[in-house]
Amino acid sequence: MDRVIKKKKWTTKRILGLSGGTVLLSFIVYSLIFADNRSKLNVDANKITISTISEGDFQEWIPETGTVQPIQTFYLDAIEGGIIQELNTETGSMVKKGDPLVTLTNSNLQLDVLNREAQLYEQINNLRTSRLLLDQNTQNLEAQLAEINYQLELLGPQYKRQKILLKEKAISQQEFEAIEEQYEYNVRRKEITYESYKRDSVLKRIQIRQLNDSETRMWKSLEAVGNILGNLIVKAPRDGQFASPQLEIGQSIGTGERLGQIDIIDDFKLRVAIDELYLPRIAVGQIATYETQAREKFRLEVTKVYPTITQGNFEVDMEFDGGAPKGIKRGQSLRIRIELGNPGQAILLPSGGFFQSTGGNWIFVLDESEGKAVKQSIRVGRKNSENYEVLEGLNPGDKVITSSYDNFGDNEVLLLNY
Repeated sequence: MDRVIKKKKWTTKRILGLSGGTVLLSFIVYSLIFADNRSKLNVDANKITISTISEGDFQEWIPETGTVQPIQTFYLDAIEGGIIQELNTETGSMVKKGDPLVTLTNSNLQLDVLNREAQLYEQINNLRTSRLLLDQNTQNLEAQLAEINYQLELLGPQYKRQKILLKEKAISQQEFEAIEEQYEYNVRRKEITYESYKRDSVLKRIQIRQLNDSETRMWKSLEAVGNILGNLIVKAPRDGQFASPQLEIGQSIGTGERLGQIDIIDDFKLRVAIDELYLPRIAVGQIATYETQAREKFRLEVTKVYPTITQGNFEVDMEFDGGAPKGIKRGQSLRIRIELGNPGQAILLPSGGFFQSTGGNWIFVLDESEGKAVKQSIRVGRKNSENYEVLEGLNPGDKVITSSYDNFGDNEVLLLNY
């Protein structure tokens, strides 16, 4: 008799099928949950720059180029115009204070000076005449007083005698009145003349003082007029080096025209043009440093700020603290660092081409154990030409890629090939 054969539920084929499906499902779940699905790029490690994050003093500064100038310059402008008669000193020569540099001639000015001198001499003579008249008036009053006193000395005794004789009726009343009238007339005349003399003395002292002051001013004016012709000789105001544009004998020079300058070359300063964005942060007393090719450092200090903006820049003057480097010359360009604040401790990220692509918002951080670099968000603060100040996202000892990211595209993971 036939026997019913039971069908097996877990056949080998079915078990193998379920096992394969489970493995496939597990792989899919792992890929979706645990696997790294970020975009990747293979990079040659020898073609990138890897820098290490450190901690240290951060000094914000800007690099600038300054032009060497004499510590002080005295400009030579023509006080009076004229024609160049003689070039007394060659440009570039060292001169002493008072040395003649350029001699001008001006015929019209010379005639004008002669006329003004003649007028001043005439005024001085008029003042002297006025003083003489005052003296003569005083002498006349003194002479009148002397004459009156003489008459009173003659009439006084006669008046007294006639008065006694009148009482004794030795003379007539008419004779007495004649003497009395003469005597009293001279007494009144003396009083009036003496009052005039006192007023004249007071006024004379005032007028003499005024005349003397006027004469003193006249002589000073005469001296000043005489010095006008001296202005035709341009002299060195200080010891130094004479520098001038191309001047020729016979060349016409206008009043106020610049003829050159005297440079004090015992020391030097720097004239630096700085971007106008930094104007609020630059002040007198600010520090800068200059380093020579021999690694010798010099300290400079801002001594003057010119706030006028020209083509997007303003200028400052800087002087060397302790003397300028040996061998520098006028017109030479020096590369300096201007400090913008006080140094302080910070996490330092070396500068590099990465910033052009990231703007300092993210960077590739190395994971050396897995041979890759991963994109990581960061935040930076102040910067100088060497470092950025890290505010968030990095720690001392981290290694990052600081070279350009132009060839990395939008990839988030870089696989490093050594």
